[in-house]
Amino acid sequence: MKKLLILFLFVVSLFAKIDINKATMEELHSLEGIGHTKAVAIMEYRKAHPFKQKEDIMKVKGIGKKIFEKIKDDIKVK
Repeated sequence: MKKLLILFLFVVSLFAKIDINKATMEELHSLEGIGHTKAVAIMEYRKAHPFKQKEDIMKVKGIGKKIFEKIKDDIKVK
């Protein structure tokens, strides 16, 4: 039963979108094309400018249309 629960939680996490206003460093790292430097930049940017829509992530230095296209289905803004 425990193994089934762990498997279920793992599968759910694969399809869960990441809230870029609240994401941890580890969650940001899980996004394609987001390494340590870009994750830090996202966290710093959102302190002063909370994201209002997911497209706002392109305002972060180093994140353009190419990266946005890779991650747009994996992120959300609440």
